[in-house]
Amino acid sequence: MSEGSLRVAVIIGSVRNGRFGPTPAQWIAAEAAKREDLEVDVIDLAKVWLPDVLPESHSGPMPQAVQDLAPWLARADAFILVTPEYNHSFPASLKNAIDWYIEEWRAKPIGFVSYGGLAGGLRSVAHLREVFPVLHAITVRDSVAFPNYWETFDDEGRPKDAEGASAAAKAMLDQLTWWGQTLRRARAEQPYPA
Repeated sequence: MSEGSLRVAVIIGSVRNGRFGPTPAQWIAAEAAKREDLEVDVIDLAKVWLPDVLPESHSGPMPQAVQDLAPWLARADAFILVTPEYNHSFPASLKNAIDWYIEEWRAKPIGFVSYGGLAGGLRSVAHLREVFPVLHAITVRDSVAFPNYWETFDDEGRPKDAEGASAAAKAMLDQLTWWGQTLRRARAEQPYPA
């Protein structure tokens, strides 16, 4: 990783059997990896297996799975959440992952890749945009959405509308990079007030 590069964590939010999430996650990770200013990690919540029960406070010892994921989130300069739309919102597994951490999200930008039926998962994204300000994280305006996702990717896991998907990814990644660089400089100059 070069000194100026940002580390972006792509997080696969669904843990259901037969989920589609790894396909757009690998695609957006590949799009981000094409850029010289980004280094990419992919975090699959189905492999992390965070506990469902949160402690009453964050002051005590954390479960081992939470401790294991924390450094990956802490070293990320920015995040891309890959989320389906379940019942007009995002999955409980993603909310659980968000809620286990506080400082790891703070003063960092969040981008979104969503998928679903006609709405393309945008209702999930709308709900996530309400959650992250509470954690002092910034959500970027542009996102990538795949309506009727079962029709939008080919058998090799590439969007059928490669040009449109790449243009949407570029817009989101440009904003994520700008915010990531800006907030990383700000965090280096002065800790974010708790």
